Order: sequence, then C-alpha cells, then structure tokens
Amino acid sequence: MQTESAASKLPIVLTCASCGTRNRVDLARHNHRPKCARCAAPFALDRPQPVGDADFQPVIDGASVPVVVDFHADWCGPCRAMAPILQDFAASRAGRVLVLKLDTEASPATAARFGIQGIPTLIAFRGGREHRRHVGMADARILA
Repeated sequence: MQTESAASKLPIVLTCASCGTRNRVDLARHNHRPKCARCAAPFALDRPQPVGDADFQPVIDGASVPVVVDFHADWCGPCRAMAPILQDFAASRAGRVLVLKLDTEASPATAARFGIQGIPTLIAFRGGREHRRHVGMADARILA
C-alpha cells in the first residue's frame, strides 16, 4: 500500500541550465520552486524547459507526466510567435505536464531521430513514447 506522499510524487529528471547537473525534480512540488542540488539555480517549471541531444532521452524516459516538446529554431518566425502560447500552456499545466524546448540546430541528432522536417513541430509523449504530433503554428486550442 502506498503512502499519500509517495502517491503524490511526480518525478522527472532535468538538467540544470546553469551547471549541467542532472536533478530529480518532483513536479507535484513545483510551487516550492525546486532548485539544482549542485548550484541552487531554480527550475522554473511553469515555463518550457530547455533540452538538448544529451539530456532529451533521460528526461522523456524519466517523466511521470505527459511531456510536450517544442522542436524549434531561434531564427524561426513562427516559432517565436508561438512562444507566448507555449509559455501560457506551460504555466496553466505546471505540475501536470512538462513542456520542453529543443533547438533543432543545436541538437540535430534528436531532431533527425524524430524526423523533424518543419518547425515548429510539437510532439506529445506519454510513458516515453510519442503520442501525438503537430507541425506548424499551434494555438491554445491545439495544445489543449
């Protein structure tokens, strides 16, 4: 029989953007503003988290919640236009959905592995597997 605290844990593994250390973070406690165990940099789980080739698969495999990944590039106008919509989605689903951003130019291996040919591309994962995909601009209706 699980205790209530064990049942409410939603573990994920994130890499600290400041020092590169992988951290186990409990999404159920996102309101407590978790910090990196090594450098104490905060994880802002109410906004998209950056990932790259090196940490993409551990994050996806270790997520206990659905994950939405925005495959984008800094130069992409539609990607930049969609950023506030994705930000709002991440904020409204904080603790229930993990939103990630992967720069396809900085992480070409992961982009190639998923056959990303147009950006922005959003892929939803459940249980470490691709569940749904959308290519092109997405509004709040599509993200819901």
